[in-house]
Amino acid sequence: MRRYNGKLFRVARAILKNDADAEDALQEAYLQAYRRIADFRGEAQLGTWLTRIVINQALMRLRAGKRDRVVVSFQDSGSDEPGDLPADLPDDKAESPPDAALRGEVRRMLERHIDHLPMAMRTVLVMRDVEDMSVQETADSLGIPAATVRTRLFRARALLREMLARDADTATMDVFGFDGARCDRLVAGVIARIHTER
Repeated sequence: MRRYNGKLFRVARAILKNDADAEDALQEAYLQAYRRIADFRGEAQLGTWLTRIVINQALMRLRAGKRDRVVVSFQDSGSDEPGDLPADLPDDKAESPPDAALRGEVRRMLERHIDHLPMAMRTVLVMRDVEDMSVQETADSLGIPAATVRTRLFRARALLREMLARDADTATMDVFGFDGARCDRLVAGVIARIHTER
């Protein structure tokens, strides 16, 4: 279990988009694997077999979740105005605090990377992409040919993409981590349930 927990959790999490549901699916998958270990013929690797079981569990949960959704009618809102929404429904146009915090963090990351660009490229990038100035306005402001503006912008964007790709590669290694206490809790839960089934 410890060998496959991280991989299997990430697979379930990718399908279910919820940590708790992914943990539940993973635990059920382990129990199903334990119950059906005699069916494992070794035609595939154990990890592949377990992954297939986790995928099936996650998909079953996803389908069950879709069946359990509650439909709320707007007809009973008590409002006489056709455009009014019930007071307890969230405003979809308002940005949630987590989204605002994430947007702020992304902005700070972009600013840090832009700051690391060479000054000539950084200036053109800010003038063109942030300030939305035309190529000619930028060229005139900097006293350089329009072709130089295009070249510097192209190079600045390429360098910025490269820096962002490095950040994404580094962050990807830690996506949906499943180690430490979470891993221990899942192992203990599966073992406890196995003991109760004996």
